[in-house]
Amino acid sequence: MSEKRLPKKTLFFYGLSEMPITVANVPLAAYIPNYYGADLGISLAVIGAVWMIARVFDAITDPLIGYLGDRTDTRWGRRRVWMVAAIPFLMMAVYKIFFPQLGADGGYLLFWLVVFWLGWTMLFIPYYAWAAELSPEYNERTTIAAWRMFIGMIANVATKVLPVLALLLFAYGGTREVVEMIGWSLLVLIPITVTLTVLNVPEKKDYSSTRIPIVKGLKIMWSNGPFKRLVFAFFFNSLGTALSTAVVLFYIRGVTGEEEAGIIFLLCYYTANLCGIPFWAWFSKKIGKHIAWMIGLSFYIVMSPLYMFLGQGDFYWMLPITSTTGFAGASFYVMPNSMKADVIDLDTLNSGEDRAALFFAVWSFVSKIALSIGPFLGLSLLAFTGFDSTPGAINSPNQILGLKIIFSFACPVFFIITNLIAFGYPITEKRQLEIRKQLEDRKAGKETRAEV
Repeated sequence: MSEKRLPKKTLFFYGLSEMPITVANVPLAAYIPNYYGADLGISLAVIGAVWMIARVFDAITDPLIGYLGDRTDTRWGRRRVWMVAAIPFLMMAVYKIFFPQLGADGGYLLFWLVVFWLGWTMLFIPYYAWAAELSPEYNERTTIAAWRMFIGMIANVATKVLPVLALLLFAYGGTREVVEMIGWSLLVLIPITVTLTVLNVPEKKDYSSTRIPIVKGLKIMWSNGPFKRLVFAFFFNSLGTALSTAVVLFYIRGVTGEEEAGIIFLLCYYTANLCGIPFWAWFSKKIGKHIAWMIGLSFYIVMSPLYMFLGQGDFYWMLPITSTTGFAGASFYVMPNSMKADVIDLDTLNSGEDRAALFFAVWSFVSKIALSIGPFLGLSLLAFTGFDSTPGAINSPNQILGLKIIFSFACPVFFIITNLIAFGYPITEKRQLEIRKQLEDRKAGKETRAEV
């Protein structure tokens, strides 16, 4: 059952396309709501509603693109053609969202978010499905996820270093300036990284294109118990992260009084992420993927409430807490992404088809739902406390207390739920080896059935 390891060249070029995905994630969750609310004057309630409404379109586009992606069969492969097609949608939407015209309102933001998420779907689904097909080996999949996230995090950190240097060396900073610098970074990264990936990474050729109708296929997917557990755990993990990310700049502005230090916080957090990725990839091979994930979540749960003790002028006291949670948070990027491929093996055994893209369509939809509900919930809770996000506004002690409670405790609550769902996760390395043997026996002409 031993497999030839993927060459580092393949791992490197595959990981490049993670760069724009990782770089875009944080601004969309943290800076864009803050920018459109505090700087462009759109109410927090409207911005939260926009994030929710945009998800209606994903309910159609995500499973459709996943289904079509699994049925695609061209001489260039079935994953890379979708990734190339995503480039113009993402480029156009990034320009419009990160460089909004005067008078941009909720309708403007909604339209271009829909375009962005369409391009994101066309890139994310085939790209992550491709990862599941690069190797069938349990720990090698963790290596693939670690390389991809490490390379993506390098770009994420680099795009945070530039605004920090501009702020510290040239006093050039603020939310609008950071948004524009990250926007230009994305416009450069998207075409270059995707092109390098599709030109240098081989695609799997011995696949069985799906012929199962989409509704029947979704029913078979829903019967996959480990997949359901993984999706729900990932949803609550992503929900807590998205809520915290949406609120963090308000916390830094309102609690510590540092108007322009948000980018320093993000640089610290994602540098710790970068350092943590190799550790969690190594650690998971010793104790198992879901156990490593749960330990990372537990560290975050313990450390996050310490933010309650900070106040005006305490920004730099945030950074030790931030570094610890950032290191622990690296497990969120590596473990679930590696575990996805294992549950797809079980589906291949049950359905007889390679339907990775449809699985990642559901994953993409769940991810975007979390990225919408998180900011909506966080901004709605802020609005409920009466917190005034206008630059220079003076909030009462009760409003500041409400902000501190939201930022310190909302995320850990969702992470506790994640741990409860992940506890006792059934696809261990031993179970995955059994599934792989059954798949290999089937290829050799033996009929097998999966044990549910």
